[in-house]
Amino acid sequence: MLDLFSSNIPQENNLLPYGGTVNYYGTVMTLAEANHYLKVLLSTIEWKNDEAIIFGKHIITKRKVAWYGERPFEYTYSNTTKQALLWTDELLKLKTIIEQQSGETFNSCLLNLYHDGSEGMAWHSDAEKDLKKNGAIASVSFGAERRFAFKNKQTKEVVSVILNHGSLLIMKDETQTNWLHRLPPVKGVNSPRVNLTFRTIVVK
Repeated sequence: MLDLFSSNIPQENNLLPYGGTVNYYGTVMTLAEANHYLKVLLSTIEWKNDEAIIFGKHIITKRKVAWYGERPFEYTYSNTTKQALLWTDELLKLKTIIEQQSGETFNSCLLNLYHDGSEGMAWHSDAEKDLKKNGAIASVSFGAERRFAFKNKQTKEVVSVILNHGSLLIMKDETQTNWLHRLPPVKGVNSPRVNLTFRTIVVK
């Protein structure tokens, strides 16, 4: 397993050895800014427990989510459909920061709130039909530092990186086609992590 740490990774480097592009930019704002956004996001976002239908069973997660965008987009994953709320001022500010850093553009954002290290996300890829195919997904992290892992669908090779408070990671090109990703649970983390994934919904 290849293990990559943020302090030594220039943003132009691709974390994946083949079959996709993942760029980790490290922290893209000051500590004070990151603390500010974490506090605001925890208190102002309309968080709800996530729901999924898996093998016909209705699951409600401890992890909470929210879905925002430039219009009331519908987004379907895990056999459930969500309708986007309109951007908050803070989300628009963050979108501008991320677009300037990455050169990409986004029209929506799925947010996740992990209360502590016991909450995570299983292996999956973000390849829903609502999303722009091979489009960029920008992952912004606030709060507890957590390990983020990728696994190739064919070779099972695993690559992982530690995502820092106030950091940016971009997944694009064939990444979702060829790689799964997850946030594994971890012991000893007792503080929350807020993750924002800016995306592009295809307007029909």
